[in-house]
Amino acid sequence: MSDSITISPTKAFRATVTPPGSKSLTNRALLLAALAEGTSTLTGVLFADDSRRMLEAMKALGFELHIDEAAHTVRITGQGGRIPSRDSRLNLGNAGTAYRFLTAALCLGDGIYVLDGIDRMRQRPIGQLVNALRAIGADIDYLMSDDCPPVEITANGHLRGGKLTMPPTLSSQYISALLQVGPYCKEGFQLHFDGAVTSRPYVEMTLGLMHAFGITAQVDQAFTTITLAPGKYRALDYAIEPDASNASYFLAAAAITPGSSCTIENLGKRSLQGDIGFADLLHQMGAGLTFGGDFITIIAPPTGQFLRAIDVDLNHMPDMAQTLAIVALFAQGTTTIRNIGNLRVKETDRLAALKTELTKLGAQVEVEGDDLTITPPVGGKLEPAAIDTYDDHRMAMSFAVAGLRSEGVTINDPSCVNKTFPDYFKHLQRMCDSHS
Repeated sequence: MSDSITISPTKAFRATVTPPGSKSLTNRALLLAALAEGTSTLTGVLFADDSRRMLEAMKALGFELHIDEAAHTVRITGQGGRIPSRDSRLNLGNAGTAYRFLTAALCLGDGIYVLDGIDRMRQRPIGQLVNALRAIGADIDYLMSDDCPPVEITANGHLRGGKLTMPPTLSSQYISALLQVGPYCKEGFQLHFDGAVTSRPYVEMTLGLMHAFGITAQVDQAFTTITLAPGKYRALDYAIEPDASNASYFLAAAAITPGSSCTIENLGKRSLQGDIGFADLLHQMGAGLTFGGDFITIIAPPTGQFLRAIDVDLNHMPDMAQTLAIVALFAQGTTTIRNIGNLRVKETDRLAALKTELTKLGAQVEVEGDDLTITPPVGGKLEPAAIDTYDDHRMAMSFAVAGLRSEGVTINDPSCVNKTFPDYFKHLQRMCDSHS
């Protein structure tokens, strides 16, 4: 792919799109299948940078994998909680999900494991997870600076487990990492939350997938305590649904393009992914919505009507902040996106990046604490701009949507979408070619 790509504005379209498999579900399912007893077959697997890092790591750790990329299928022979390798050094790039999940999982091994990544990964905090793992029996050392990768894990074949209280975390992935290894703790595992749960839908996704693999957690009604008895995952044939986060760009494109509609297939009310809630946000802003068990359809507002600004707390689905920020450019009024401070520790500082790049397009943007406010340009016309993407797939994919409505939007380093959606721009073009 070239160093930049200029997006062409589109005519009205009526499209049906099926994005690739969910990154979040792919990496969770790969890990649970490896920890299970028996052989699991996963279909709909995402093959992108993040999931490839997980697959490469699992092969390096000695797990038996049969990969059919053309069929999006992986067959894994699980080891019942055992890590085959006793000495591995893993480079996980900037794959935060893989890094955090494997940091916890390798504490179940018997040997010495080093986990590293690119420079940006070495800046992404992991101290809250390391401290929690140490509290339940893990031996983990930082190899460079405290609180950040790389880390070295010295494992003795088990985790003690027990009761653990955690304050609000920077990332829900820390919580998911702990929960996924919880059944293999000698004393079981009980996690109590002392405060709000960051990105709770992702934690619920983890618990839902654990249940599919045979482990049922006990969760109190207030969602403040999760208890896991000792046990083992069982092998499973599991179909991974399309990625709800990546579906958001196509739904957003339909909402902002007059006369358009977009249906996402194989993704609906039955989804484990909290980011399907983005469709409800578009509906609040004035887009039409039909929400079925296994499909979502968004329709642009009727002729003569416009999207309207909203004020929303997005702590429960922070990965949707960039997409919503782009939709806000085409809404009447000032949109406020609240409680998204954890965007600062993603693939880039997304709050700073959003302010810089939205301002290039002519918007008035303010960051106050953990809140972001966006006021569209006067007259609603965006300024032509070359958008820097900061090696962040979601910056590239979300700002490309703006180019479907406004001339002169160029996306720099478009290949950064390879992290989760290598064919994104081809899918975007096919959607636009489905003219009504």
